[in-house]
Amino acid sequence: MKQTFVVGIGAVVLSAAVFAQAPAGNLDKALAAAPASMKDGAMVIKWKADGSYETLRPGTNRLVCYDQSGDPTEQPFSSQCTSVGNLERVKQNKEYEAKEADRTKREAMLTELEKTGKRVKPEFGSVFYTKSGKDMENTRLHVTIAVPGATAQSLGMPDNAKMGGAWIMAAGTTGAHIMTPGS
Repeated sequence: MKQTFVVGIGAVVLSAAVFAQAPAGNLDKALAAAPASMKDGAMVIKWKADGSYETLRPGTNRLVCYDQSGDPTEQPFSSQCTSVGNLERVKQNKEYEAKEADRTKREAMLTELEKTGKRVKPEFGSVFYTKSGKDMENTRLHVTIAVPGATAQSLGMPDNAKMGGAWIMAAGTTGAHIMTPGS
């Protein structure tokens, strides 16, 4: 009886310790855009107003996910995942989103950074998964592949959606990316 009691108390203490180490809050929103095969190993972060981030859960692969629901330039529900190699690019985007809410003006500012060589490049071949919409049940998954500096000629693919397949958008810039059909 005494051993059963000690084992039972030990299990309760161990469970409490494991629970205390779990990140605060529900990570489902941040991980909503993650591919199923990468979700369990994805790092989860929370962006702060100053452009830094807090790690809510360390990862075991190169995918990093974050909830951006409610950010001024985002849908009411918005989850994004990308490579950890893109965090500086995302940070720069968020800094400019905080500076300028007007999309046209913000894009002009980012274009100026591009011209001066100060625009942070994303990792070539990395994927941005974005799931957004009016709520978690009514979302659209948008998938792009970063190919900074690439052109239609260098990749041998169209620079518009007229053919119905994948195509390159923002060709020749740090923001060049492959648009995937159906996303």
